[in-house]
Amino acid sequence: MNPLLQGLTVLDLSRLLPGPYCTLTLAQLGATIIKVEEPGTGDYTRLLSPELFALVNRGKQSVTLDLKKPTDQAKLHALAKTADVLLESFRPGVMDKLGCGYETLKAINPKLVYCALTGYGQTGPLRDAAGHDMNYCGYAGVLDQTGAAGGPPTLSNFQIADLAGGALTAALGILAAVHGARSSGLGCFVDAAMLDGTLALQAVTTATQRTLGHANPRGGDMLSGALPNYSTYECADGKYLAVGALEQKFFLAFCAAVGRPDIAKGRLTPGPGGDATRAAMTDLIRSKPRDQWAAELAKADCCVTPILSPDEALQGAQVVARGIVEQAGGKPALGSALVFDGQRPAPLADAPALGAHNAPVLGK
Repeated sequence: MNPLLQGLTVLDLSRLLPGPYCTLTLAQLGATIIKVEEPGTGDYTRLLSPELFALVNRGKQSVTLDLKKPTDQAKLHALAKTADVLLESFRPGVMDKLGCGYETLKAINPKLVYCALTGYGQTGPLRDAAGHDMNYCGYAGVLDQTGAAGGPPTLSNFQIADLAGGALTAALGILAAVHGARSSGLGCFVDAAMLDGTLALQAVTTATQRTLGHANPRGGDMLSGALPNYSTYECADGKYLAVGALEQKFFLAFCAAVGRPDIAKGRLTPGPGGDATRAAMTDLIRSKPRDQWAAELAKADCCVTPILSPDEALQGAQVVARGIVEQAGGKPALGSALVFDGQRPAPLADAPALGAHNAPVLGK
């Protein structure tokens, strides 16, 4: 059991990735998640990416309701009467048309926390527009800043808007609203927009805008590659090192560890001022394979580390020691990122079959 959120019941009407990942994080902390799906098809991810569905829907119950039917609308009303939270990811107004919008459910259960997780939010000129992670990152200015200087914007394999700007932001909002409902007796409507959540994470870029009056170009900011001591470098085997020696003490420790005090004398400034240092670093790091560098620098305490592939990452010594990698259905899965009193929340059960919990939950 994961007791932290024990007793919290969440109705999850969301699909695909952001919403289900949000409720996965709540399930890992002990909440009961009732996944409400369409009969016959269910969450689109069941067919589009079965393994992704299996990953982000662990530990949940599945019921099927056709919310276009008044009888099934009534069943959702009954579930909402005793639930703590409802999460949905439809475009604004869809749940109202289905007779299950916030005002309707609020009248049934004033304590209900209703979270609408959308791309652009409930207001504004884009409220009804379709979108995906890259669109929200594009509007938030994140995509413009991702990639090498002089090159095109680069997509990340980590869905920044879906997961950080959307799922985790929504989870935070839900928990804050639940806390408020328990003290006041009244729930609320949580409007969680992935564009908003992603833009709110732009701390460093916003700091640059405050300092200079504008953002730097792609690859030109302090943490996006402009500094020779905070960048990536290719090794002799075509693999890469992450040189994160941002502070002077770490850069000096690196130069000492590799026996190159001459590099320590170079300038660590953006642009042409640091070109000589960057060139010296490039030549140096290309002289040995990645794993040799990793072994030689392991004890140097200089913030220079190997860049691992996703396959290597799951087997990394620190990751293995922390125990975040679990097994689900005989394949790797990722547990909760949090540790409480020295213990990580227990692994969840496998993702449910479509409608597997109709009888115990709906009584049919």
